[in-house]
Amino acid sequence: MKAFYLSLNFILLLSFSSSAQETSPFGIWKTIDDETNEAKAYVEIYKDGEQMKGKIIKLLVDPEDTTCDKCPGDKKDKPVVGMEIIWDMESNGDQWSDGQILKPENGKIYTGKIWVEDGKLQVRGYIGFIYKTQTWLRVE
Repeated sequence: MKAFYLSLNFILLLSFSSSAQETSPFGIWKTIDDETNEAKAYVEIYKDGEQMKGKIIKLLVDPEDTTCDKCPGDKKDKPVVGMEIIWDMESNGDQWSDGQILKPENGKIYTGKIWVEDGKLQVRGYIGFIYKTQTWLRVE
């Protein structure tokens, strides 16, 4: 009987940790190209103090194109792998917002909002009232 309860506790523990992982935005996510539906990169989303940040850790498409020639400021001509592309996101309940998202392909910086929905990361970039949302997939 003791073995039964230990097994039951173990199963419950695994299900709670799995559920928590599905709702957490932190971890490694695969970005998907809007036009081709191809995986483009792995981005690590992490917490730095009270803010969320994200950096590219691996390119899956055009890995030889590794510098950001269109990026502004101190990111210009820097390697894309290792580059912080999400910064200053603040927790707002079940979403993170009011931060910045850099799109290395065009060098544009957007105001951002990020949340998890159905185990997928929703990444929304705004310019004024116009926005676009990408869906990123968790890397197991």
